[in-house]
Order: sequence, then structure tokens, then C-alpha cells
Amino acid sequence: MSEPAGDEHTDHPNVARVYDYLLGGSHNFAADRAAAKEFLARWPDARETMLANRAFLGRAVRFLAAQAGIRQFLDIGSGIPTMGNVHAIAEQAASGTRVVYVDADEVAVLHSRAILAGNDRAAAIQADLRNPHDILGHPHLLDLLDLSKPVALLLVAILHFLPDSEGPAALVAELRDGLAPGSYVVISHGTTDGQPAHVAEAMQHYDQTTAPFQPRNHAEILRFFDGLELIEPGLVHVPQWRPDHPREAQHPERIAAYGGAGHKS
Repeated sequence: MSEPAGDEHTDHPNVARVYDYLLGGSHNFAADRAAAKEFLARWPDARETMLANRAFLGRAVRFLAAQAGIRQFLDIGSGIPTMGNVHAIAEQAASGTRVVYVDADEVAVLHSRAILAGNDRAAAIQADLRNPHDILGHPHLLDLLDLSKPVALLLVAILHFLPDSEGPAALVAELRDGLAPGSYVVISHGTTDGQPAHVAEAMQHYDQTTAPFQPRNHAEILRFFDGLELIEPGLVHVPQWRPDHPREAQHPERIAAYGGAGHKS
């Protein structure tokens, strides 16, 4: 595997690069791969959950672009858009879509900008989910997205990195309120509901090696959709959300993540 260039911070694992490695990407370093392998030793099925989450993201983007008529996507906590990226999926589903990726991590943003070089319909900005005003008012975002028209806000596998003390529900509400009627909010979130004990232990270890991690139960995640109308099939284990084939939703309880999409009327 070739080493990605342009990153000086390679001796410690980075959450975006660890996730990239677990998805099968190439934008990672030895420290990231070591952290990922240690994580997998504690939770061998973790990659299955992460791939199922990524597949959920792809289905949600295709649905919103092809069926709901959405042409603008705002992906917050996007990481490195390598495997199954939003702009490629959206453009394939409906030409003319525009995508803004947002991440607080400089490493993820630098990699993203390298990937997006020459693409005038997609951009990556460095901003923090904890500051919705800075995101919605960012000049690069406003150059690409028209917030007076519907936007799909993607909060996929990001809210579990915010503890309750940081008020994630209020942050989601502020972002929701900044969107035009007709917009959608897509959320996926890690959970330990119905999971064996070693899953919770692995998530705690992930906290220690890469970034804070707070899994939540179904009721806690459902609160993030306050003020929105959940579309079918509601908040479910991610393989159950509009699967392309019935076999994809077999044994969904093995996947330690819920996902759903809400509509702003």
C-alpha cells in the first residue's frame, strides 16, 4: 500500500485515516493501520458495521438525489471522501449536484482537497460541528450552495464523537433551523443496543486511541430528529434502511449503528 503524501502528522493515529483504512481506502499511514488492527482485535466485526454504515450513506444520497430531487449536499464530519464518496454517488444519480464536505480535522480536509482538485461542484472546508454558524456562513460553502433552497444535511457517523456535555442535539437543531423547507437531515450513529459486551469495550478503546466515542441507544438517537418528519422506514439498523436487495438486511442486529432520514417541512 502506498503512503499518502502531504501529511506531517503520521506517527499518531488519526480518526479519519483509521476509518479510511477500515473502509479499504489508501489514505492512511502505519500508525493508523496499527490502531485499526488493534481495534479489530477487540471487535472483529467492526469493519462490517463501518461498511454497512457507508452503504447506508450511499443509499441515502442516491434516494435524495434521484427520488427526492435534492441537488445540494452538506456532509459534516465527512472524513476523507475516498470510498463511496458523496459527490460521485450524487452526480451519478442526478447531474448537476453540488457537495460541500466539512471536517474539523485538518488532515481530512487536506486529503479531501487533493481528491477534489479540479472539481468545481464539490469543495472541502475546515470547520467544526460545534460551531454551526461558522459552517453555514462559511464563504466557500455559500459560493457553492444556495441555502434558500433545499439541502441534504449528512451527519453520518459523526454525532457519536460528541458527548452529551457538548449539546449535540442543540447543534443539530441549529443546523436544521438554518436549512430551507424541503431539506433533509440524514443521521447514522453508533450504538451498543443488543450488542455483546466486547463491542462496548472496543468502542471505549477507540475513544482512547483516536477520538472520544459515545454510543447511544435508539431513543437517544431518535431525539436528533426532533422537528423533522422521519421518512420510511424510520430510525433502523442501517442495513434495514431502504436496502437495494432483501439479503442486505439479513441479521441487521449484528450492525452496531442506527440510521435514518428526516424531512423539514
